[in-house]
Amino acid sequence: MEIGDKLAAARVRLILDRPFLGALALRLPMVPASWCKTTATDARRFYYNPAYLEDLDIEQLQFVIAHEAMHCALSHFSRRGGRVKSRWDIACDHAVNPLLLAEGLSPPPGTIILTCFDGMTAEEIYPLINEEGESMDEHLYDGDGQGAEGGSSGGKPSPLSAKEKEALTDVWKQYVAQAMQQAKEAGKLGGLAARMAGELLKSKLPWRMLLARHLSQLAREDYSYHRPSRREGAMILPSLRSAEADLVIALDVSGSVSKDEMDAFLSEIKGIKGQLRARVTLLACDSSLSGPWAYEPWEDFCLPESFKGGGGTDFRPVFEWVSKQDRPPALLVYFTDALGEFPQDEPSHPVLWLVKGKAEVPWGERIQLN
Repeated sequence: MEIGDKLAAARVRLILDRPFLGALALRLPMVPASWCKTTATDARRFYYNPAYLEDLDIEQLQFVIAHEAMHCALSHFSRRGGRVKSRWDIACDHAVNPLLLAEGLSPPPGTIILTCFDGMTAEEIYPLINEEGESMDEHLYDGDGQGAEGGSSGGKPSPLSAKEKEALTDVWKQYVAQAMQQAKEAGKLGGLAARMAGELLKSKLPWRMLLARHLSQLAREDYSYHRPSRREGAMILPSLRSAEADLVIALDVSGSVSKDEMDAFLSEIKGIKGQLRARVTLLACDSSLSGPWAYEPWEDFCLPESFKGGGGTDFRPVFEWVSKQDRPPALLVYFTDALGEFPQDEPSHPVLWLVKGKAEVPWGERIQLN
């Protein structure tokens, strides 16, 4: 089998068996490179030496493809700071390889995997290792800190500039979020994808971007059979049209969320509400419920002048109130520190938790408030 066909087959297997890794791998076009000893990435492409890959089977190819994709997903290209490059590169490999081994992937011969580093970041691993040895691949995105940035040799791509690193960091954050969504839709949001959801997205994805993405999906959820204009023809076909969305916003007013943080959250909702033509119901809750306050699409969205708060945290009253309404909301967004009593059963309607702190949620989508 030609090496290009083998790589394609390995990537397809990743997509089918491990959709999270497969979706990330698709973001890196594959480029043969004679200057490359094994494999390499510059956070934009996957480079490979055909002679090196010829001796690897499909399972091992999946490992090396996923290895490069994980360097990018973890933003290793923008996190080195003032650390020594060669030592940092090895630390990054030690951070990635145990994750892939836990996923059931087969490493190529000679791959060093130290399971004692499982679950540790490259920053945590860096002071525990020395500079002996070399990384299993080439990390082309980073110069050596001595003026290499902006130059190249032997046909290699130039290291990334500071501006490029910043831009690619945001790009890869979005790629990770999209890969997690694809894994969830495939029913395989487990293992590595779940760990990434708990660690990477928790600390790195901008909450405003994720909140806007989730809410904007509500604007194109219904089919309409309205008669089209004459320019579109006489046939009436179903098409997606923006419609008013019923949105429930719940605020945790137990005292752990500051007024400034609440104002920032509400300002985002206010801006998005106007674009969606959303009907918003606002609830406030510590251990008991306050509200509701209803805002039609044309009404200004603002925080009530006063409501009870400062007690313990219990999320159940909000969900009990929602369950008694005539119809479920298109989305319930809960702004909280996630430290409280959750309902035992997950509701049928989608729930988005905007969380301050590191507490987990038992179900629903979680967005970290940075």
